[in-house]
Amino acid sequence: MQIRTQPEILPPRSGPGSRVFSDENLDLLAHLLDDFLRIPGTSVRFGLDAIVGLVPVIGDILGGLASCILLVAAWLRGVPYVTLARMTFNVGVEVIVGSVPFLGDMFDVAWKANRRNYKLLTRHMEEPRKHTWKDWAFLLSIAAGIFLIFALPLLALAWIIGLLLHGPGR
Repeated sequence: MQIRTQPEILPPRSGPGSRVFSDENLDLLAHLLDDFLRIPGTSVRFGLDAIVGLVPVIGDILGGLASCILLVAAWLRGVPYVTLARMTFNVGVEVIVGSVPFLGDMFDVAWKANRRNYKLLTRHMEEPRKHTWKDWAFLLSIAAGIFLIFALPLLALAWIIGLLLHGPGR
């Protein structure tokens, strides 16, 4: 595990759980979710996100929720809007494409949204800003977008179940 020497924009608050969003913990989270296991004899690496993603629909939603921890950390540290949007896009692609059986799981192994997001977070740590009402409005719009992203696979599953139960003619 590589330890970052760059300072954080907004260091974690003191008190219980103050180290939750430390660089070391966020790097470890990205590592566990995306690349802590290796297929023997290859350079292909994968993590818990790919394993959990094998469970249709629900696995990808759970993996996406775990990926949101990096989004929350980026928000708390004051990462610029564009970076938050890019990070949200990475998670959205991971959840939507990952929900396709088998092919989506292979895509998750290659896409590594958490590694991408951790790199974005650390790259933009030197651009601090204070949170205003516009920041909160942007956060709410990201949350609404993430809710829709997670709802799409569930709606697709409900539609498929409806077709199986009632047939295509109804």
